[in-house]
Amino acid sequence: MIDLHTHTIFSDGEVIPSELVQRAVIKGYEAIALTDHVDFTNIDYVLSGVKKAKYLEDVLDIRVLAGVEITHVPPLNIQSIARMAKKMGAEIIVVHGETITEPVAPGTNAAVVEIEEVDILSHPGFITLEEAERAVDNDVYLEITSRNGHNRTNGHVARIGLEAGANLIVNTDTHSPDDLITQDTAMKIAMGAGLTEKQAKVTMANSKHLLDSVIPC
Repeated sequence: MIDLHTHTIFSDGEVIPSELVQRAVIKGYEAIALTDHVDFTNIDYVLSGVKKAKYLEDVLDIRVLAGVEITHVPPLNIQSIARMAKKMGAEIIVVHGETITEPVAPGTNAAVVEIEEVDILSHPGFITLEEAERAVDNDVYLEITSRNGHNRTNGHVARIGLEAGANLIVNTDTHSPDDLITQDTAMKIAMGAGLTEKQAKVTMANSKHLLDSVIPC
C-alpha cells in the first residue's frame, strides 16, 4: 500500500508520526506521506515537525514523505503557499478539494488544477470535466478516498477522471490509526467507485509512479 494523504497530531490527526508510521508498517505499507493541514499560519510549524519523521526510514522498511495538505486557503492564494511549501522542503503537496461535506471555497478545484507544484487534488467533490482535463495538463492527480463523507462523490470523480484521462489515485485521508487500509481494501474502494479491476490496478500503479517521481529510488 502507498498512501499519500494522512494526518498526525501536527494538525487534526490522533497520533504522533512515529506511531502512525509503525502502524502503517504493520498494515504492509510500502510508503506513507504525512500531509497535515496547513495554511499560512502554521506551515512552518507543520513542516518542521513532519520532516523530522524521515528518520524512521532508517529503522523501518517504509518510505516516509514529509508533505502538506493545503486546506481552506482562498483560491487566489493557493499557488503562493504551494510554492512556499515546495521551497520549505515539502516532498508532496496535497490540496484540500471541494468535498461536499465541508464549506470549501468555490473555485478551489479550478485554481488547484492550474498549479504545477501541486501533486494531488484531494476529494474534489463534483469536479468538472474541464477541471479534470486541466489536471491532466498540469500532472495533478485526482484522489479517490476511503474517508467517510468525502467518499460520497468517489463515483463522480472516477467517471470524470476516466473521461478526461486523469491520473486517479487512492488515498485514505487518515486521521485515526483505524483509517489505515490494506492494498486489497484500496482495490475494493477503487472498484466501488466504478472502476474495473484493470482500471483499479492502474490507480495502484499511479501511486507508485507519483511516489517515484517526487522521491526517486
